[in-house]
Amino acid sequence: MMPELLIATDSPAVFEEVSSAVEEPGVVLRWARSGRAVLPALMERPADLVITDLQIGSMGGFAVVMDLALEAGGGRLPTIPALVLLDRRADVFLCKRTGVAGWLLKPLDSLRISDAVQALLAGGTFYDGTFSPVPADVQLA
Repeated sequence: MMPELLIATDSPAVFEEVSSAVEEPGVVLRWARSGRAVLPALMERPADLVITDLQIGSMGGFAVVMDLALEAGGGRLPTIPALVLLDRRADVFLCKRTGVAGWLLKPLDSLRISDAVQALLAGGTFYDGTFSPVPADVQLA
């Protein structure tokens, strides 16, 4: 079975970076150029994974993820895992609140993209630890 990925971004550079990291024989890539285009595209033909940029025009990545969860909860769409591409470490909090299957922090690299996609397609999760704060060892006197 060929995995089908829907990449939601209004940035050609982000689409190229993600698609070049996951493109291989048998992988079907689709591009939603706005957040509002994601749901109609998935209603027409579901995907195995949605990769959504956090910043997309008038409907960003979190709105897309929430929309997909509501549609799946209402039985109108199968549950489709989502990978959110984050601009800042602070947005990890929102990812945890929305229950996404995974997130990556920019700047992106092909190895992390590939690892995340493979993990999510296998039914797992991928929580990027890049730029995580390192706990300080504080000695109290």
